[in-house]
Amino acid sequence: MDFTVDEMRTPPEVYAWSRFGQQEYTTFLDENDSWQETCSIGDWSFLWQHWFRGPDVLELFSRFSVNDYSRFAIGQSKHVVHTNADGKVIHEGILTRFGDEEFMLHGRGGYWMRFQAERAGLNVAVEQDDWFILQLSGPTAIKVLQKLDPSEGYLDTRYMWVAPITIAGHRIHALRQGMSGEIGFELQGPAEHRQEIYDAILAAGEEFGIRRMGGRISLINHLQASYPTIATDYIPAIFEPDTAEYLEFFLSQMPPNAKPAYVAGSYPGKQISEYYRSPVELGWSKVILGTDFLGAEPLLAEKANPTRVLRTLVWNADDVTDVFASLLRPGERHHTFMDMPRDQKGFMWADRVEVDGTIVGVATSRGYSHWFRRMMSLCPIDVAYAEPGTEVTVVWGNPGDPEKAIRATVASAPYKPNQNTADLRAAR
Repeated sequence: MDFTVDEMRTPPEVYAWSRFGQQEYTTFLDENDSWQETCSIGDWSFLWQHWFRGPDVLELFSRFSVNDYSRFAIGQSKHVVHTNADGKVIHEGILTRFGDEEFMLHGRGGYWMRFQAERAGLNVAVEQDDWFILQLSGPTAIKVLQKLDPSEGYLDTRYMWVAPITIAGHRIHALRQGMSGEIGFELQGPAEHRQEIYDAILAAGEEFGIRRMGGRISLINHLQASYPTIATDYIPAIFEPDTAEYLEFFLSQMPPNAKPAYVAGSYPGKQISEYYRSPVELGWSKVILGTDFLGAEPLLAEKANPTRVLRTLVWNADDVTDVFASLLRPGERHHTFMDMPRDQKGFMWADRVEVDGTIVGVATSRGYSHWFRRMMSLCPIDVAYAEPGTEVTVVWGNPGDPEKAIRATVASAPYKPNQNTADLRAAR
């Protein structure tokens, strides 16, 4: 099954992020501010879940993810990353250990691991399930949960650990994790209870300023808190001859609005592999702790001596304003439209980042943060230009459109101070 970059530049027929629910509930402005001021609820129930059971589960994951599992306790979760033979990211997700031989993986990686489990000759059983995932985070999130379940056990939960919680009469799982960089939990359980629990959270959160996170704003928290995302910051490394069989299997499992790749932007990629990224380039070096996984040799060498690292770019306000102003200048070709607060069609929008005309990085996840009043992006950038404060140029524009040179300043990633390990009891 052959794919070309030109085919991946073809606009999708549907809005890829429609799976987040409504595009907007109140306004994307106050939805953006909510997880820093009050709290927000986001629905990530569209993510796929797979159970992995049996005595050889950890052996399977040790072979096909970059993580170390020598200390993986019941009730603990890990951000697992799967790479191809070249050390480029195929998928990633959250793996939780619920028993000695019982694990659940959230995310597209379940398909990769299911594919490998069927071929590895190991004692592993795989079953797909249907759970809800509701992310509740922000300064008042714990007040909402305490109103719903005043018990205190879950207030001692460490980051990336699961605790039981009772909401609307249902005993479910509360994973201390989220994508906003704020305190909060991912609430998980069987899909048949989703609506009842969602409604209960909204009702309890009303007095605490809760906002529903719509599709327009859903990935701005990823940008602010530096959580690179598949199909937005990288194309999954599955378009190679050695993954052809898996690609066919993967596509057979996907709904129409979850195709693996669309690309846009000024980066002049000729091969799909130019849009792959390694875990090092995406800021995930700290989870690369395994030693004998697929892609270990090139990836461990890169971790020891990286050429690119992840940073945030803050785009110059005057230059960004000129992109919009070009729409109001009759008689000239305007610049490529810059959707607000971010692209809504699910492209990996990749724009070249230059210094003196030389490409030194690729800007992705371009989005507007109303909280910071900034247009920003993530950027894997050459280490020589990675120092915060460095001035670079982002070239904005689709092929064939007038290009706009936008001044940008390198900043840390994450850009937003991380609060997700703060004291839960102090937030009651």
